[in-house]
Amino acid sequence: MSTTPVVPTPSAQPLPTSAGGRPVLSIAVPCYNSADYMDHCIESLLGTDGLEVIIVDDGSTRDATPDKADAWAAAYPGQIRVIHQPNKGHGGAVNAGLAAARGRYFRVVDSDDWLDRDALRLLMTMLRRFIATGNEVDLIVTNYVYEHVASGTRKVIDYRGALPTNRVIDWNGIGRFGPGQNILMHAATYRTEVLRGCGLTLPEHTFYVDNIFVYVPLPSVRSLYYLPVDLYRYFIGRDDQSVNERVMVGRLDQQMRITVIMVEAHPLPGRVEPPKLAHYMEDYLALIVSASSCLALVKGTPDAIEARAQMWRDIHDHDPALAARLGRHAMVLGANLSGPWGRRLSLAGYRLAQRLYRFN
Repeated sequence: MSTTPVVPTPSAQPLPTSAGGRPVLSIAVPCYNSADYMDHCIESLLGTDGLEVIIVDDGSTRDATPDKADAWAAAYPGQIRVIHQPNKGHGGAVNAGLAAARGRYFRVVDSDDWLDRDALRLLMTMLRRFIATGNEVDLIVTNYVYEHVASGTRKVIDYRGALPTNRVIDWNGIGRFGPGQNILMHAATYRTEVLRGCGLTLPEHTFYVDNIFVYVPLPSVRSLYYLPVDLYRYFIGRDDQSVNERVMVGRLDQQMRITVIMVEAHPLPGRVEPPKLAHYMEDYLALIVSASSCLALVKGTPDAIEARAQMWRDIHDHDPALAARLGRHAMVLGANLSGPWGRRLSLAGYRLAQRLYRFN
């Protein structure tokens, strides 16, 4: 491992925190053997007053990630902090970042992704306005962009039609979310106390916990705001990336585990108000169940098909009524057609969605 990592020399003194000594926004950057790309991520977060960056070195051993993290913190001591911990997986790294966060708001940026600086400045301006007026909105939603680096193409995911723009609303004010418009971790900036207050703790040594991160706190959100800027840049194209289809198929057991955790986190009917939020959460859950079903079909082995069947048994055992409602959902029906020809049609539908929304 290199002991002298090279990071850009800061051009100015470390940036101070916000008035009152508490940062406006904390950004956790989970890093696991990320030396080849973490610099680009961290550089994109710098240059804004009131923001702290928490680099979580999650037990990196194969490259210079720990040294690079320390070098960044030494260069920007007023803005960047580092946590070194034994490997706990993405969920464990996010947990550590949230526990250490001092900011009024919190979000996660994976070390191979980055933020648009102009959009980040607009977000910070809005957050300061919420704080200054004493109206600290629970959830701010921004756009994210799939950056397909190999092909040089991109796809913006926005929330027009689903959320009114530039207006504080509650769940009664949301519209109908279209395909591909679920609020993913890349789109979410949460008020820190919402995450802590709902008891959010992500499972360790498990991939795809970002779905739990954004899903579990939703019933605790009383106010939200859609800022229509293309903030998060989601890198697509690395062979070992967690959303690479080959990798996802290899981790089918973890995808199934996340699905069951989300089912268990889904509130029983009547426990979520207003009904629009309950409807949105069930649609989101249907998407995850459909994705798990389709990945089992992509793998196509007897154990994968049995894992899909076990997922449905787990859903039914937890809540038979929920299993029945999910089974009637159009997206779930399309992903769970029976028989050899039905499976081919389900897989064809998955491939079509993959081309349309370019999610991996």
